[in-house]
Amino acid sequence: MPPDVVDFSAFYDTRLGQTARHLIRRSMRRVWPDLGGLSLLGLGHATPLLRPFLAEAERVVALMPASQGVMAWPPQEPRLVTLADDDDLPLPDESFDRVIILHALEFSEQVDPMLREVWRVMSGEGRLLAIVPNRAGLWARIERTPFGHGRPYSPSQLTRLLRDNLFTPTSVSAALYFPPSRSRMMLRTARAWERVGRKWGGPFSGLLLIEAAKQVYSVRPESAGARTRRRIYLPIPGGHAPVGARVTGARVAGARVASRASD
Repeated sequence: MPPDVVDFSAFYDTRLGQTARHLIRRSMRRVWPDLGGLSLLGLGHATPLLRPFLAEAERVVALMPASQGVMAWPPQEPRLVTLADDDDLPLPDESFDRVIILHALEFSEQVDPMLREVWRVMSGEGRLLAIVPNRAGLWARIERTPFGHGRPYSPSQLTRLLRDNLFTPTSVSAALYFPPSRSRMMLRTARAWERVGRKWGGPFSGLLLIEAAKQVYSVRPESAGARTRRRIYLPIPGGHAPVGARVTGARVAGARVASRASD
């Protein structure tokens, strides 16, 4: 069974998850050093990476797939997260300048429709940052972390996927060169592993980060039978189900809801 919102939250609460989050953020900053005045969308389970941008970006919104569930974020503050179907994002056209995808591409059964929706909601000068497990890396082979589940990618596979969906890759980078070990010594030396890995071990990183621009000179036609009406999701106030939502046990409209949130 693929990880859900509770599994992601539990991982990022561990020392290993906190170290991974810190190193991924550092890699992101090398790609996007400043988002001042820009709007940012996090798709998938991207909230562990979004906290530093709350005071910097003009607007930050997180969408979590209905198949994984949703949790309240940011904690103790007005909620900026909601549920969304992979192929039907409840957002206007060209409404975001930057989009981060984390814990989504490797789990989605509708990758092309998802990327078509991302293309739609990105501005003409927008940039996408796709973060996925590296097929050649150790993290994709060990199931104790969320990166050991789902479908990993090689750089050429991810590049081809983005090109096929009207994105132009502009840079390829990597993160998580240290083994996914809970050892305190390994966690203490994780930054040193990253420095060495960036210099010598590029193909064997745990994660790939590929930035891509939106191709504005071509337009993807609507698929046959495309829906003309969009489903609307309401934000989750304090981790509770939206008013009027169908609730079955720990599920809201078919998705799991968690009240705890990773920072």
